[in-house]
Order: sequence, then C-alpha cells, then structure tokens
Amino acid sequence: MRLKFQRDPQGPGFVCNFALSKRYSGPPGHCHGGIIATILDDAMSKLNQLRGQVAATAKIQIDYLKPVPLRAPLRVFSREISKRGRRLVRTAEIVNRQGIVLARARGVFIIINPGHAFSRK
Repeated sequence: MRLKFQRDPQGPGFVCNFALSKRYSGPPGHCHGGIIATILDDAMSKLNQLRGQVAATAKIQIDYLKPVPLRAPLRVFSREISKRGRRLVRTAEIVNRQGIVLARARGVFIIINPGHAFSRK
C-alpha cells in the first residue's frame, strides 16, 4: 500500500496521512474491512522502530465504527499502551479530516528473535 509513516510530533508513536483508491473497495464507495485491518496492524507494527526490536502480531481486535471512505483524506496513528516482558500492547486509529474515529484496533505483539523464528531447519 506504500503508506509513509512518520514519527508523530504529538507523542511517542507514528502517524500517516493517506487516501485510498478504488482498488481497496468493499461496500460501494468505501474500503474493504481487510484493508482497514492491514492499515491498523501496519501502524501498530511501526512502533517496533521505537524499541529497535522485532515483534510479531499475536492478537488484534478491530472496532469498525463507521465506514471508511475511498478517495478522502484519512489519518492513521499508533501508540504503545504497555510493555511487560516480551508482550507489547498497542493501539491504532483511523480518523477522517474532521477527527472522527472511523476504526480502531488494539493489538498484542510479542518480541521475537528473528534469527530463531525465521531459521530454516
């Protein structure tokens, strides 16, 4: 999707301004729910850069609050809620130009050792 995230000047997280083309259609004129989930997961995953660690999504819960329109200015931002051991809890939201939350997610990520997790046996 080529989303370009930047450090959020409002706090310790990431933000991305974007608009979705008709390629991501679900209901007429609106985004497919799977794409919304992907955007939210990607936003939360960007927080790994703050810690310099690799973490995998273990669980994600998404609240689809309002339809996400195509071809409209949108913003997604993410924040870390907590860290306990290897367990990271994060949140992300997609908002429209007026700041109305259209979708939000809460995710649990587990810090992994990529050399071990992705080794070929």
